[in-house]
Amino acid sequence: MDQTRTDIGIEKITTLKQIQSCYSVMRQLRPHLTDEQAFIEQVERQFAQGYKLVSYQEDGKIKALVGFRFMELLAWGKVLYIDDLITDSETRKSGHGGKLLKWVIEQAKTENCDQVHLDSGPQRHDAHRLYLNHGFKIVAHHFSLNFNE
Repeated sequence: MDQTRTDIGIEKITTLKQIQSCYSVMRQLRPHLTDEQAFIEQVERQFAQGYKLVSYQEDGKIKALVGFRFMELLAWGKVLYIDDLITDSETRKSGHGGKLLKWVIEQAKTENCDQVHLDSGPQRHDAHRLYLNHGFKIVAHHFSLNFNE
């Protein structure tokens, strides 16, 4: 069995070819990623910082992606932070994102995390329903200061 296989349909992304295969789905969540090579380089830099990328696939096609990392913070303790969670637009509402979310929650439990966290855009109502249905609560406002505008 392939070492990157973790569960039926769930695959850890580790190789250049695998990263490339994620680009079109990730771009649906992150439309500012207009250059595939820049995306690949960004993911590789993030891998070096502890970022993990996992796909859910059927028939060799990526249906959903989750990008996450483990962190420790004074505010929350040990957490698994979900950077990215996206289901391919062609197969939304098919349960693929939910399968990955369940899987990543189990990873947090296995790693003895205290919490799982994520941020979500206010317009992503379907995603919010998914998170709330998996026991997440809305606990904060997220503020940012952008130096590139």
